[in-house]
Amino acid sequence: ASVSLRSFPTRPLQHTAVASKQHYCAGRGLWLEDNADVQWMMQGCNMVKVRSSRWQKSRHLRLMEDGLTVWCESTKSSSKAKAQQTFAVTEVECVREGCKSEALRKISGSVPESHCFTVVFKGARKSLDLLCPSEEEARRWVRGLRTLKASVANMSQKEKLDQYPLTVFNMRADQNQDGKMSYDEVKTLLQMINIDLSEHYARNLFKRCDRSGDGRLDHIEIEEFCRELLRRPELDSVFRHYSGNGCVLSTAELRDFLGDQGEDASLLHANNLILTFELNDWAQKNQFMTQNGFTMYMLSLENDVFNPDHSKVHQDMTRPLSHYFISSSHNTYLTKDQVTGTSSTEPYIRALNQGCRCVELDCWDGDKGEPVIYHGHTLTSKVPFKEVIETIAHYAFKASPYPLILSLENHCSVEQQAVMAKHLRNILGKNLITKPLSDEPLKELPSPEALQYRILVKGKKHTPHLGQLSNMGSSASFSSSSDLEDLANSSKKTSKRDPTKVCSKLSPELSELVVYCRSVSFSGFENTAEKAPNEMSSFSESDALKLIKDSGKLFVRHNSRQLSRIYPCGQRLQSSNYDPQEMWNGGCQMVALNFQTPGEQMDLNQGRFLQNGRCGYVLKPSFMCNPNSEFNPENTGGGPGHVPTQLTIRIISAQQLPKINTEKASSIVDPQVWVEIHGVDIDNAKNKTQRIDNNGFNPRWDCTLSFQLQVPDLALVRFVVEDHDHTAKNDFVGQFTLPFTSLRTGYRHIHLLKADGSSLSPATLFVHVKVVRRGVPIKTVSERMATAKGKA
Repeated sequence: ASVSLRSFPTRPLQHTAVASKQHYCAGRGLWLEDNADVQWMMQGCNMVKVRSSRWQKSRHLRLMEDGLTVWCESTKSSSKAKAQQTFAVTEVECVREGCKSEALRKISGSVPESHCFTVVFKGARKSLDLLCPSEEEARRWVRGLRTLKASVANMSQKEKLDQYPLTVFNMRADQNQDGKMSYDEVKTLLQMINIDLSEHYARNLFKRCDRSGDGRLDHIEIEEFCRELLRRPELDSVFRHYSGNGCVLSTAELRDFLGDQGEDASLLHANNLILTFELNDWAQKNQFMTQNGFTMYMLSLENDVFNPDHSKVHQDMTRPLSHYFISSSHNTYLTKDQVTGTSSTEPYIRALNQGCRCVELDCWDGDKGEPVIYHGHTLTSKVPFKEVIETIAHYAFKASPYPLILSLENHCSVEQQAVMAKHLRNILGKNLITKPLSDEPLKELPSPEALQYRILVKGKKHTPHLGQLSNMGSSASFSSSSDLEDLANSSKKTSKRDPTKVCSKLSPELSELVVYCRSVSFSGFENTAEKAPNEMSSFSESDALKLIKDSGKLFVRHNSRQLSRIYPCGQRLQSSNYDPQEMWNGGCQMVALNFQTPGEQMDLNQGRFLQNGRCGYVLKPSFMCNPNSEFNPENTGGGPGHVPTQLTIRIISAQQLPKINTEKASSIVDPQVWVEIHGVDIDNAKNKTQRIDNNGFNPRWDCTLSFQLQVPDLALVRFVVEDHDHTAKNDFVGQFTLPFTSLRTGYRHIHLLKADGSSLSPATLFVHVKVVRRGVPIKTVSERMATAKGKA
C-alpha cells in the first residue's frame, strides 16, 4: 500500500528553541534548567588560576548560554581584552578533584585541597588548574562539567549536526543579542560554519524561512534555515534506491540494505534498528523507517566505517607477549622537544589514557638522594621519579587491564637506584611483578591475560650464577635508547670491557625487579631458539630498518619469540617520529614514538591500536607468530600473508568541515581528500580526489579510488582531508586511520579527528567501500538473490 509521509503524526527531533532567552544545553537536546550545578556555572564564579606557587591570577569563569562554552576572563578590567578566553565542553578530557596536578601539588600545603580542581583538555592544550573560594563551589563546578561532558558524549551525530550552527549563532553571529538574525548576520553565520552560498540562493532561503516577513529570523526560523542547509541529497538517493515507495523503508527493504552493507541481514536486526533510530511514533509502531530515521542511523556509530565489534577486546589474549604489537611511548615525560621541553607527569597520564602499554623513564641522580626524570645533558626540566611512579600507579589501568611495561633508561648511581627500587615496590605494591608467575622453566613469555593489572620493569639484570650482566658491556645500566646502548650493540667493544666494573654500577635491588623484560644487546639471529624468552633488545630506527631490509624473514622469526623495542634516532631534536609501519612489518612489538608530537606517524599508531578495545595490545597476524615463518616483508610475491585484494573507495561527500583560517572571516576551505594505504612496501599507495572550491560545509566529490593490496592483514587505511592551496603547502583539516581488517564495506560515515587525535565532530566523510579478495567479489543481497533465482 502507498504510504504518504504527510499523514504521519510527528514528534520533533529535538526540543525547539524559543525566542525567550532560556538556557539550552546541547547535550542530548536536553533542557538543564533544573540542574542546580549547571545554573550555578551560568551565574559565574571568581577563582584563582594556578600555574605555579608564584604564578596565581584571579579569573572569572562562567558557562555561556549554549551550554557548551565556558568563558574565562581576568577580573581586572584593564587586562580584560587580552585575558578573555573560552573552552568548549567537548574539548575536556576529564576533570580531576583536589591537588592532582604538578602546579596544585606545590601549593597543597597552603590551601585546602577540596577547594581545587583541574580541567584536563584533549590534545596538546595545557590543563587549567583552579582554586575556588569554597569547597561547595569547587564541587559544583566539577559536577557540572562532568554532567555536561556526559551529556555531550551521549549526543547522536544528528543532534551534533543540528546543534552546530545554532551553537555558533548563540556564541557570535547574533551581534546585538536580540534573539533574531538579520540577513547580514545570516551571512556571518554561513562564514562561521564554513559555507559559501551564492547570494541568490542565500537570499531565497532567508525569505522562505522568514515566516513573519519582518526581515529577521527568530530561533524557530533559524532552526528551519539550518535544517535546510543540513539536507543530504546523497543520503536521500540511497534511501530512495531501497525504498519501494520513496517515503519509507519496510523492514524487508531495510534488511536488503543491511545485506548489501555486509551486515546482519535478518528481519530481527532491521526491526531493532527501527526501534533505536526511528523518531516517528507511527512509523516505529508499524515497523517502518522514515528518511529522518535512516539519516540518524547512517550518521550513528552503528554505521561507522570502523567495525564496532573491534571497539571491544575481541582477540585471543592468551598468547605470549611476543605475539602482540604493543603501544609504546618514547621519552614519555616530555611535553615538547627533547632539548628545551618541559618534563612532566602529565604526558604519562595522556599516554596511559590512550592505551599506551610501554612508557619510558630516563632516570638521573637528583638532589637530596631522590632520582629525577629528564632528558640528560639538555635544558629540559626535571620531574621527581617518585611523582612519576605515583602518577603511573594511579593511571596505569584506567584505559586497559593488560600489563604495563616500564622501560627504564637508568643513569643513576647505585645508591639512587636503590631508592628507585624502593619507590617501585612501595608505590606499585602488588601490581609490580617481582618474580616469575611460575616456578617452571620459562619456555615462552606469559600472556597479556595472565599478566592483567601487572607492571613489568624493563632493564638489565645480574646473571644469577655469575653475579654479573649477561653478555652486556654498557656502562649505563638499564639504558634503552641512549648512545651508550648503541655502543653496547658492538660486540667488539663489549668484549673489551671489564664485566666486574659494569656489574658494580647495577643495584641488586633494582636488578631483582627485572623478570620478563631483561635488556640484552642484540647478538645476531644465530641460535635464536636457545635464547631465553625474557631476553629483549632495543634498536635504533636505523638499525631496525637495516635488519628488516637485509634479513626481514629472520627478524620476523626472531620477533615471534623475543621482544624488540624500537626508538627514534638521537638526531630527532624536535621529537619528530619515524614511520612505525616499517617496524610493524618486521614483527617488532614495541615501536616507541614521541606521543607528544602529532602527525602522520602518530595517526598510524592511533589507527593500529584502534582495534581490540584500544587496550594497547594487538595480536600480530598468524604468519608472523611462527618461529619458522617464511614471511618476508621485503618480498611479498606470494607465500604467507599474501592475499591479493582490491579495495575500491568512492569518496561521496563531506559534512561540516571546519575553517582553517579562522582569523579571516571570508576564508572558506577548498577541500580535497587523500586516501593512503600503509603496509608492506608493495602495498604503499595514495590517491586523491579533485578539490571543491569554497565549500567546507557539504562538498561533494563522487570520486572513486582503487588500490591493490597484497598483504591486507598488515595494512592501515588513512583518510586525510586537506584545504587546497595554490601557493603553499595544503593545510591539514582532519583525518581518520584504521586497520584494513576493521574496515566495513558499503555506505559508511567516517568521523574525522584533529591533528592531536581528538574528535573533529561533527565533521564527517561519506564514502562507499567495496572489497574483492582473490578476484571474488563480495556479492550484495540483490546479486545473491539473482544468482539463487537463476539456479532455481
